[in-house]
Amino acid sequence: MQRYEEWADTIIEKIRGKMEWVSEKNKNKIPYRTDGNGDYDDRSDPAKEWRIDDGLNWWTNGFWGGIMWLLYQDTGEQRYAEIARVSEQKMEQCFRDFYGLHHDVGFMFVPTAVADYRLTGNPGSRRTAMHAANLLAGRFNPVGKFIRAWNDLEEDTRGWAIIDCMFNLSLLYWASEESKDPRFRQIAMMHADTVQKNFIRPDGSVCHIVEFDPETGRMLRSLGGQGCCEGSAWTRGQGWALYGFTISYLHTGKQEYLDTAKRVADYCLTHIPESGIIPVDFCQPPQLAYEDSCGACVIAGGLLELAKNLPEGEREKYEDAAIKILRAIADSRADFGETCDAIVLNCSGAYHSPEHHFTMSYADYYFIEAVYKVKGTGSLLW
Repeated sequence: MQRYEEWADTIIEKIRGKMEWVSEKNKNKIPYRTDGNGDYDDRSDPAKEWRIDDGLNWWTNGFWGGIMWLLYQDTGEQRYAEIARVSEQKMEQCFRDFYGLHHDVGFMFVPTAVADYRLTGNPGSRRTAMHAANLLAGRFNPVGKFIRAWNDLEEDTRGWAIIDCMFNLSLLYWASEESKDPRFRQIAMMHADTVQKNFIRPDGSVCHIVEFDPETGRMLRSLGGQGCCEGSAWTRGQGWALYGFTISYLHTGKQEYLDTAKRVADYCLTHIPESGIIPVDFCQPPQLAYEDSCGACVIAGGLLELAKNLPEGEREKYEDAAIKILRAIADSRADFGETCDAIVLNCSGAYHSPEHHFTMSYADYYFIEAVYKVKGTGSLLW
């Protein structure tokens, strides 16, 4: 990636400058998004009447700590480790409350507790991460060979699995490697195999939700979920699949996972707009200008990680596509100033959501992580 190191250096300097004051301002928070004044909210604020699943249990709560660990690796400044641990310590309450925890404990505890243990050897973080891994393994349906998504919603979700969970598998791979217990890896691989078979279409596009019969494991239907419609290609879901299967390859060496990641990546490459600005869904009507900068950053990070694991002659097209996306974010969808706590702008949660183009803490995480990948700084937290 030497071709792009000078560009990465420029963006990293902007990230350091911004995060120096943003981290201090929000050091006791677990932020998700900014309000109309550009200030981060706080998902750990006990004064707010959060639902059971969107306060301390909110699925993005690990990414603020993850950003701090990225900066710690970059700068070596101890204060970033101290701020990261605020999220980790607050989220321990989720175990005591239990209700509200879900399939996304990987997103919550890999970039916090697992990262802390990997980088510092903190024994308390190991205990926290192993607790989370056991909870995630407990969601495995052994007949259908999938990890159940969500808890009880208005619909019956006992047989639902979602593409996002490919990233949560990182927690199980780590737990197996750390404990030398193969059960965690076996569960992760069985889930990945189920996703490979039922979520990834021949052209490399990806389903968001697949429903199985929870009693027999039979595949019943696929759902459009947060994308445009059933059969479409929700861009953040493409990123979860591309990056997630690459991570599964890294932990298992299973060539089929790398091949799957490559197939998803090739679909993305043929659909990335010339502008590099990523829509919410690659199949959305062209007259709609809904964007998802968060999906863009996940795809970019996945392309860069995939490229590192391919022969030298195959890497360039994936690296170039990732840089195209990241340049588009940095040039026109990023705020490096002092009027907004977040960096990445124009994120969207779902295609059919009434609200679009706001900030998300995990968009910043994946943007910062991807820029560090270009530079070659730090180790992969997943």
